Amino acid sequence: MQILSAGAEMGPRPRKLCVAIGFFDGVHLGHQQIIRQTIADARQYEGQSLVVTFDRHPNTVVAPARVPPLIYSLPQKLRAIEALGADLLWLIPFDQAFSEQTGEEFVRRLAREFGHVRSVCVGANFVFGRKRTGNVELLRKLGAELKFAVHGLAAVALDGKAVSSTRIRESILAGDLDAASQRLGRAYSLAGTVVRGDGLGAQLGFPTANLEVAGRALPPRGVYAVHAEAAERRWRAVLNLGLRPTLGQSHPQLRVEAHLIDFHGDLYGQELEVVFVEKLREEQKFESLAALRDQIARDLLDAQMRF
Repeated sequence: MQILSAGAEMGPRPRKLCVAIGFFDGVHLGHQQIIRQTIADARQYEGQSLVVTFDRHPNTVVAPARVPPLIYSLPQKLRAIEALGADLLWLIPFDQAFSEQTGEEFVRRLAREFGHVRSVCVGANFVFGRKRTGNVELLRKLGAELKFAVHGLAAVALDGKAVSSTRIRESILAGDLDAASQRLGRAYSLAGTVVRGDGLGAQLGFPTANLEVAGRALPPRGVYAVHAEAAERRWRAVLNLGLRPTLGQSHPQLRVEAHLIDFHGDLYGQELEVVFVEKLREEQKFESLAALRDQIARDLLDAQMRF
């Protein structure tokens, strides 16, 4: 999948282009339906499929107090879209200038920069542009003028309820990771850049990779068996997500740290993705670091039984 920042980067233009538009947080079953329809259109019209998405949630700019915790990091989202088979992706930096475009201005820019748009696919309730002036009705009006078909797809339902990013976030926060996985259409995972911690894990004999996950929807605190993936390699691992109450810090910070079993090396600066297998226990406060070390050893043995 070729990632573009402008239409000019596309090279020789295909005769036809079929487009999916959305933020696509989680790339869940409903998003997959939109992207697959676009890919099907591209095959039918002998063109290419283009997914249009943004580098950050629009509320980051237009309503900073209402930015939801995200399901996926940007690299996770891009990987999930690529796995569906899209040909091209236009990654738009959502900044103040972009937020001031009306829905009509954006659609005309899309047609101008990318040539012959043959179809546009969005969710039925999708809105876009300044003051939410863009919707399926506007797309159909402009489609009649600019000669592209419009698909406004209804939400996918699972167990009688619409699949949405909001519901998936609620499942993650409640610890119902099976429900989150079902709605995502793949095992729930969390990814972040590995950053330096305070080295406590190494002092205890169990070095950890600390993940930067600010602004993300996180499962409840506790210890989990996970698979850890980085640089196309995979390890069994134990993940601690919590405030480390044994340390008795006056201002504890939430940490997400994974001990990769049988790993020796340096992952600093790389993205690490952890796929949740099972929760091992709740977060606990231990009477000493020695007691914590003994429990970590038991957690590792317990985790090996869960894989």
